[in-house]
Order: sequence, then C-alpha cells, then structure tokens
Amino acid sequence: MTKAEVSIPRVVGPEVRVMFGSIAERYDITNSVLSMGTHYLWRRRLFHYVPTLAQGIALDVCTGTGDLLMLLRRKIGRVIGVDFCRPMMSAGRKRAGRDKLSFVQGDALKLSFPDRFFDVLTVAFGVRNLEDLGTGLREMGRVLKPGGQLLILEFGQPRGKLFGLLYRFYSRHCMPLIGGLLTGNRAAYSYLPKTAGVFPCGEQFCVFLRAAGFKIVACEELTGGVAYLYVAQLG
Repeated sequence: MTKAEVSIPRVVGPEVRVMFGSIAERYDITNSVLSMGTHYLWRRRLFHYVPTLAQGIALDVCTGTGDLLMLLRRKIGRVIGVDFCRPMMSAGRKRAGRDKLSFVQGDALKLSFPDRFFDVLTVAFGVRNLEDLGTGLREMGRVLKPGGQLLILEFGQPRGKLFGLLYRFYSRHCMPLIGGLLTGNRAAYSYLPKTAGVFPCGEQFCVFLRAAGFKIVACEELTGGVAYLYVAQLG
C-alpha cells in the first residue's frame, strides 16, 4: 500500500452534514473566537496566490458559509461555492445580505460541473472531511482547466515541542468547551482535533496531490504548523 492509499479514519457522510448543520448559525463567530482571528490571516495568505482573472471562473469546494467566496470575487469574474450542508450555505446567504453569492448544494466527490470548467478551485478546511480523499482530489482535477490552480487550506500538527503540547491541550480541552458554550454542540468541536490530529499534512499531503495528477507549486506551514497552505497546478 502506498502513502497515497493510506486509510484516514474520520466521521463521514450524513453524520458530518448533520453536525455542521447544527452549528451553522454560530459557525463564523465561533471560528473567530477559537482561532483568535488567525483564520482570517490564513485565508488572506491563500488569497495572495489567487490569480486575477476578470473573465475567469472559480469554484470553492466545501464552501460552508462562503468566507472564501467573498475574497475570490475580488480577483475572479465569476465565483461559485459548493457544499453538502444546506444550513451552512443558508447562513452564508444571510451574512452576505445584498452581496449575492452563488451557492450550489452538492457532493465534493461527484461535482455537478463539466470537465475542465474552472480556472481556480479552492478548499478551506474541508478536505479532511471527504469520505475518500483520493476520489475528491481527482474530482477537483476533473473540473479544473489544464494549468488550472488548486489552493487548499487545512489543519496540520504543530511540530514545536512546547508549542505542540500547548496547542494539543488547547484543541482537546479548550476548543470543545468554548465551542460547546457558543454553539450548544460540544461534540462538533471535539471532532476538529480528532480529525486534524491524524490527517496528513505537509509533504505527506503532497503525496496525495501528486497521486491525483497535480504538481506542487507551494506548501507553506502556517502558525507553526497549526495549518498548511497547498498551492498545486493541474499538470
């Protein structure tokens, strides 16, 4: 079995959809509190790599409440967000107000778009929730144009001994407590450290990208390895 075929344990399918639906209305504010605003800096770093394409089209997979859509449309002519959780997208539409955002309910493993359709594809903290990572990455490659760019933000495991110890304590004990108080669903915020703690990051994740047909443009460690940014191009 190759590294790109390793089984990644996770909660899957309807359970994840119900979990995210239950926290949708408080999702954005809870993220800001738990990350102390750092997730905005991570998204800004991703935005740095987004090309300016006035006539282009971009897809944000696992878009949730559409955080990245608001950034993408500053550089891309048309942007679409796809997610399997309708309550998350509904919360995004409410937050956008008059700024109309295009949301489509769908499955990241079977995207309802033609081959070679998008110039740019983004995913922020969603790939670790895919039931089958390899299938999901190949499907993203299917809908990207040749030379199209894939940008992924995902959690990792901090490498520093002291910082890693502090982060693990915070994520395992403080996140569920604070997240539970803010959303009423403590289990949802126990899910994050459990999945992030075993999900491949850095070079390990790049193995999956290469196996799906991408070449790596950049792999950046953010905030001491709490998160990673991957920039890949369809070969």
